[in-house]
Amino acid sequence: MISQISGRIKKKKELSVIVDVNGMSYEVMIPPAVMKGIEKAKSEDGTISLITYHYYQMDQSKAIPVLVGFLNEIEKEFFERFITVSGVGPKAACRALSISFSVIADAIDKGDMALLKTLPGIGEQKAREIIAKLQGKVGKFCLIQDRFSEDHEGLKEDIKEEALNVLLQLQYKKAEARDMVERAVGRNPNLATCEEVLNEVYKGSRAK
Repeated sequence: MISQISGRIKKKKELSVIVDVNGMSYEVMIPPAVMKGIEKAKSEDGTISLITYHYYQMDQSKAIPVLVGFLNEIEKEFFERFITVSGVGPKAACRALSISFSVIADAIDKGDMALLKTLPGIGEQKAREIIAKLQGKVGKFCLIQDRFSEDHEGLKEDIKEEALNVLLQLQYKKAEARDMVERAVGRNPNLATCEEVLNEVYKGSRAK
């Protein structure tokens, strides 16, 4: 069982990297949320060390060995917890874990169906199953220091835009609505859903 791999990245693909280990090349699947931190994780000499989850993918009559890479043991542990959900295999999990692990863990803990349904390949039924299986069991993963990654910032912009559109439908002027959203996010940077942003907007309006 391969538990760790260290070498130089020869090529990056959408969901994997090719790692050169002393002349031998290994393809390692990487969840998008982990891929964002790959460059920063390289050492000064350009090498990288990945914690790996090693499994065999059954293809007709043969078993194909597959490696999934992570930057630390906590990320791997969250992945292993995620794939305990029925119907979520390693390959599906790699695609689904497209935003910061801490944001996903927080959504699971809060039962946030709306956010979970934005993950690739996760529909409403699967989101329900994830919450039913993992809610109350992923608290420590909410503490991973990755909330201000590029993924999360992109997600937050989408949520702000969604909240803005709701306020526009409620007959607020665009400039006023945008100011209300920005003030809400400024008061509470950890808002993770449109509903949370709108609740914070409401709290702010009551405090005036």
